[in-house]
Amino acid sequence: MATLWFWLAAVMIAGYVLLDGLDIGAGILHRFVARTPLERAMVLRSIAPIWDGNEVWLLAGGGTLLLAFPKVYATAFSGFYLPLMLVLWLLIGRACAIELRHQVKAASWASFWDTIFQLSSVLLAVCFGAALGNVVRGVPIGADGQFFEPLWADGDVPGQVGILDGYTVLIGVAALAALALHGALWLGYKLEGDVQARARRLAKILSFVVAVVSLIVTAATLSVQPHVKDRLLGAPAGLVFPALAIAGLVFVHLRLRARDDLGALFGSAAYLGGMLTSAAYGCYPYLLPSTPDASRGMTVYDSAAADSTLLLSLWWWIPALAITVAYQVWIYRHFAGKVRPGEGHYG
Repeated sequence: MATLWFWLAAVMIAGYVLLDGLDIGAGILHRFVARTPLERAMVLRSIAPIWDGNEVWLLAGGGTLLLAFPKVYATAFSGFYLPLMLVLWLLIGRACAIELRHQVKAASWASFWDTIFQLSSVLLAVCFGAALGNVVRGVPIGADGQFFEPLWADGDVPGQVGILDGYTVLIGVAALAALALHGALWLGYKLEGDVQARARRLAKILSFVVAVVSLIVTAATLSVQPHVKDRLLGAPAGLVFPALAIAGLVFVHLRLRARDDLGALFGSAAYLGGMLTSAAYGCYPYLLPSTPDASRGMTVYDSAAADSTLLLSLWWWIPALAITVAYQVWIYRHFAGKVRPGEGHYG
């Protein structure tokens, strides 16, 4: 039962990255693809109906983690308190930028919120990537089950890790590139004209950047976290997940050459899903590995709630998920099609 909930939590987090990654990626590229106020308004219109619904998956993922693995939730949220507050403020900044930009008809006002929107999106992608890097690499969990990491590692202290160090920053950069690609493909699919052309050009460049960075990230991960390598060699069935990521990225290249924006977007989703499930499979059974003492790591088995609680929770978790998915499907279908000038109120 605990293993089932491990994968349910992983699915929720992957769902958040795939869906909210669309509007985070659009924010990362906001000023690169849109060069006039009208074009920037069109970028915002492309995500206006979906961005707040996409963030529900972040809350659902956190709720699933709290329900199934309360010990891990308590340890991780106390140890990562500072970066989590930073993420909260970045989420607030993005929301304010989207909703306040059109409230005052002044160029300086719109330009200010455009900058906040892009800056918050960039930093949010890096923060999420660094968070994933910390989880994969491991944190210094003490004998009391708690940990503290400085914001950045001190090079004068051998073996010290930080929330931001060489490895976690690398994962943050990889996340930035991957979400920028995801956003470029979304904008290529939703928009037309010059903005679409710029998004397509950026997507072609970013697809190669993501491929190179993925190779570097893979090598670095196998170096800093030997458990991932041991897990994949010991249970090679899990190689299907990195294979999915590779196939997805190849599909992105092929569909971009064919000018199939929707197909390329699905390829990007497969890449992101494959990378995230590869990380989850490689870390299993650890939810929060420990470094340098691996024996203190928090596993699925020793940090899960009681089986009776997990079983009972499925009775409401499954219909709640079904309602969420149905709502998202309706939203995406209802607002399908291209975004054109003069539509909506985000101008």
